Amino acid sequence: MAAEEDQLVTLDDVFEAQQVLADDSLTLRTPVLKHVQTFFTSVHQQNIDLYLKLENMQTMGSFKIRGVTNQMKKLVPKIASGQKLITISAGNYGKSFAFALKSRGIPGICIMPDSVPFSRVQLIRDLGVEVEQVPTIQLQSTVDRYVTEQGYLYCHPFNSTPCVAAYGSIALEILEDVPNPDIVLVPCGGGALTAGVAAAIKLSGQSQCRVYGVEPEQAASMFESFKAGHAVTLPTTKSVAAGLSPPYAGTITYNHCKHFTEGILLVTDEEIVKTVDALYRRGLVVEPSGAAAMAAMIYGKIPDVQNKKVVVLISGGNITPEEMNQLLPDFTKPK
Repeated sequence: MAAEEDQLVTLDDVFEAQQVLADDSLTLRTPVLKHVQTFFTSVHQQNIDLYLKLENMQTMGSFKIRGVTNQMKKLVPKIASGQKLITISAGNYGKSFAFALKSRGIPGICIMPDSVPFSRVQLIRDLGVEVEQVPTIQLQSTVDRYVTEQGYLYCHPFNSTPCVAAYGSIALEILEDVPNPDIVLVPCGGGALTAGVAAAIKLSGQSQCRVYGVEPEQAASMFESFKAGHAVTLPTTKSVAAGLSPPYAGTITYNHCKHFTEGILLVTDEEIVKTVDALYRRGLVVEPSGAAAMAAMIYGKIPDVQNKKVVVLISGGNITPEEMNQLLPDFTKPK
């Protein structure tokens, strides 16, 4: 049997995940804003028909709850035997993980970098999940210790086939609301979201639709993996889009992205922050990671985009007013 990292999800896997989400009370079917190109001058000038898929309005403020919910379903037999769960997260995945565990009465622990804001740590603890903070370099070894010594089950925050299949449900919703899109743009960090959306679109028969992942220039692990021909680890990744800055691309997610996408596009931190500001001025609260794909749209990173029907995935909205206030002046104040 092929290793999991070599196996591609099927359309049946995506439909099965979609049904899991439909049967669960934790996830929402998020809306699409249609024909919003007039909101953004640079987009409107290119005669683009623009749609925004709003996963920032998802439960817990991001798409991650879809993946966690499908992972939980797959782990039911082991959870029933009393095994505890563990994950690594600096933010959105950890919040969804904690929320899902609380709703099911399952114990777990989230290993977080010691650099994350205390507010994130406290939110996860308030949901009943233990948090241990360690230096970033010790994250994986800490998880391995819990798995080996105490028998915890590791829920990977992105390099997970159930996550890829679950995020494919977003593409099925997009295709219901926006038939026959020409281009779909997806923020890319570890790659599960891009992988799932691209796989579901192509497997649904939309071979003409181009799907691009979008990464920060300073955290381009998937972009560099494409160049190398295999999933790579970067010595450093640091971006204002922290959720798109894991130090490596997943082997499972790389395989899907390579098979189903047209490639990975890069945006700068300045472009991301200015896009957060532009979206906020249109009434959308979007965190930097959630705005990356829209930054590629606004700042002209998409090839052959004129006169096309384009869907941009807004993946998360977990940013506080205090964080917004700290973020925007650095880039939006007059020069």
